[in-house]
Amino acid sequence: MMFDREIIRYHHGHHDHDDHCHEHTHGDMCHEHPHDHDHDHEHNHEESSESKDEKTLKILLVHWINHNETHEEGFREWVEKARAIGKEETAKSIEKAIECMEEANKMLLEAKKHM
Repeated sequence: MMFDREIIRYHHGHHDHDDHCHEHTHGDMCHEHPHDHDHDHEHNHEESSESKDEKTLKILLVHWINHNETHEEGFREWVEKARAIGKEETAKSIEKAIECMEEANKMLLEAKKHM
């Protein structure tokens, strides 16, 4: 069963053959239930952590794109202000920075597609 968010607590340095508890979050509800690890298959705690990292990375990629876009808006405003005060080279450099951010966003979007 797949959960929205799963938190697993365990101690490193011992093999999980004893009864112990795992804490699971189902939506807004959180509860613990025991797990007996005396069964005939492997149990890997790292899977949940990888899944959590994958979810976090998906969120971060979208956040980074949105964050960069808000900076681009500010940069465009300052391109105009730089031109208004006669700083054409400054305006051109900021425009190049905008192009680089747009390219970075394309790469971040491509990374998101591969998730």
